[in-house]
Amino acid sequence: MSFALLRSHGRPALAVIERQVRALSSTLAITDISAPTSSSAAVKPTTGENNRNYLKNSKPSFVSTSVRKYSKKTAAPERAYNSDSDSDSDDERDNTPRQRQRKERGNSEFWRRKMRTLHGVLDVNKDGVISYDDFMLLTEKFASLGHLDAKAKNEFRDIMRTTWEQQWGEITPYNLVTVEQYLTEMHHVVNDKDLKKKVHRFLPYLYKAVDKDRSGSISLNEFKLFFRCLGLTEENAAVSFAVIDKNGDGQITLDEFVKLGKDFFVSEKETHVSRMFWGPLVDH
Repeated sequence: MSFALLRSHGRPALAVIERQVRALSSTLAITDISAPTSSSAAVKPTTGENNRNYLKNSKPSFVSTSVRKYSKKTAAPERAYNSDSDSDSDDERDNTPRQRQRKERGNSEFWRRKMRTLHGVLDVNKDGVISYDDFMLLTEKFASLGHLDAKAKNEFRDIMRTTWEQQWGEITPYNLVTVEQYLTEMHHVVNDKDLKKKVHRFLPYLYKAVDKDRSGSISLNEFKLFFRCLGLTEENAAVSFAVIDKNGDGQITLDEFVKLGKDFFVSEKETHVSRMFWGPLVDH
């Protein structure tokens, strides 16, 4: 009777055992497929890990060539170019010819007005062109004020001479710079990274020449002296000083003076205070 019971109940149990064996065999087959081929693995993965590995390894094997690289800092797409521009604007780093032309300095009529104004100031003898003689006349006007010592005067002359030679070439009576030539050259200067850094290097000498009391700042009266050396009126000086003296303290420091002078060359904003640095702008 016990044997009969074993026979009657044993068959279902055997069937269950057979199904479990088949399931185990299938799992082992998956394990063989997904397991590493290296014989150095010390620990065999569990069944759950095998299943995850199988799903992971069953992904398509192609690699897209359009995957974008992302910066570790910002998680934003890294640009496919490097910029040597001193501008903080990302737009100025565009490389297409049209974008480069649009981002060049010196393309606005306002900027051209400023350069025509400065050409008139540097044309000391008012013959319509700038020559090396004009550069030296302007240098002597400031040096003759007596506020520069002998060393500073010599440095000032050397800088003006070097500036002429680097921008306009040889020193001869026949090397004359017209308005259009000046516009073309200054357009090149403000768009050249190295030349742009040098465009204002003579300004500290102008400042020191008119700082009569050597206080480290110039007042309205001293600014009038600056304009007188440029051949401009005291009324022009008063108007320009009111615009330039942004904080209204009645003084302009050396740093402010140099920065304003540099901004005059590079800024194209019509509202920028530096627009009046060299006097009232010409009308055309």
